[in-house]
Order: sequence, then structure tokens, then C-alpha cells
Amino acid sequence: MKKFSFRLQAVLDVRQKELEQKQQEMASIVKRLNEQIEELEQIYLQESQTLASLEDICSSPMLDVATISSSNGYLLKLSQDAKKQLRVIENTKLILKAKQQEISEIYKKVKVLEKLKEKQEEEYYKNIETKLAKEIDDMVTTRYKVS
Repeated sequence: MKKFSFRLQAVLDVRQKELEQKQQEMASIVKRLNEQIEELEQIYLQESQTLASLEDICSSPMLDVATISSSNGYLLKLSQDAKKQLRVIENTKLILKAKQQEISEIYKKVKVLEKLKEKQEEEYYKNIETKLAKEIDDMVTTRYKVS
């Protein structure tokens, strides 16, 4: 019984370490996702700043066609960068979802092992109580026979 308990504890320890490792991996994915979202926000900020400066240029009395053309090209590049970044974010979200699923499965296994260990401990203590009760019965029976 005790050997099985030690094996069960070893398996439980391995599963808990695996769970911790997967949680750390998920944390790094979440950190990466947050960085990617910040990068997208930076792209949007640059886009709005470029649009504001382009409006200023267009409202000035002297139109600079070269600056307008280069600003327009830069806006197109920012738009493409934003689309690319959105795809990267979506891919990272898919990876995060898969990692969450892995963690969920491992968590379930850990909980099952913990429940099994609890039941095993309860059974162990019940066996001890049963043995103690038998010993007390034997002592009482022996005293009764002697008297």
C-alpha cells in the first residue's frame, strides 16, 4: 500500500511540475501577445499622427506634393503593417488557446491524482483504525476470559 502511495506521489509531483511548466509557457505567450498588441497600437498611433500631419500639410497655403505623396506611401505601409500585425496577433491567440487546452487537460489529471491520493490516505487510516479496533477487542476479550 505504501509503495503504491509513493509511486502515486511521484506521478503527482511530475504532473504538478508539468502543469507549472505549461503555466509558465502560457505566461510567456500572454506576455508576447501583449507586446504584439502594444506594437499594433503603436502602428495605429503613427497612422493617426501621419494623418494629422497630412491634414496640416493639405490645409497650408503651399501644397508640397512630394511630402503628400511620401506621407500617402507611409500610410499605405502602416496599413499593411497593421494587417500583418493583426494576423500575428490572431496566430498568437490560437497558440494561447491551444496552450490553455493543454493546461486544462493537465490540471484535470492533477486533480484526479490528488483525489486518488486522498482516497488512498483515507483507506490507509481506516485500515489503521480497524486494526486498532481489533486489538482493543482482543484485549477486552482476553481480559473477559481471564476474569
